[in-house]
Amino acid sequence: MLAVVDIYSRFSPVLDACLTYRGEDVVRTLDEACRRVGYPKTIRVDQGSEFVSRDLDLWAYAHGVTLDFSRPGKPTDNAIAEAFNSRSGASA
Repeated sequence: MLAVVDIYSRFSPVLDACLTYRGEDVVRTLDEACRRVGYPKTIRVDQGSEFVSRDLDLWAYAHGVTLDFSRPGKPTDNAIAEAFNSRSGASA
C-alpha cells in the first residue's frame, strides 16, 4: 500500500494498493496525485527499493521536488506516515 500523506493537513490525496511496488509505479501514482493537488516541495520517504530508484530520482528532479530519506531502521523519522498507516490499515 502506497500512502501519500500531507504532514501538515493530514490529507491523503492517494492510497494505492499494489502487490509489489517499483520505482515506476511510485512515479505513476505520484504523477496522478500531483496533477490533482499540485507538486510538493519535499517528499519524505523511507529507504525502500521503490523509493531509492532512478525513476523516482528523475521524477523528483524534473518537478523540483526534494526527496528527504529517513534514516535506515528509524521509523520515527517518518512518524506521521507510520501512525497514518497503522490507523488506516495500510502497511509500509
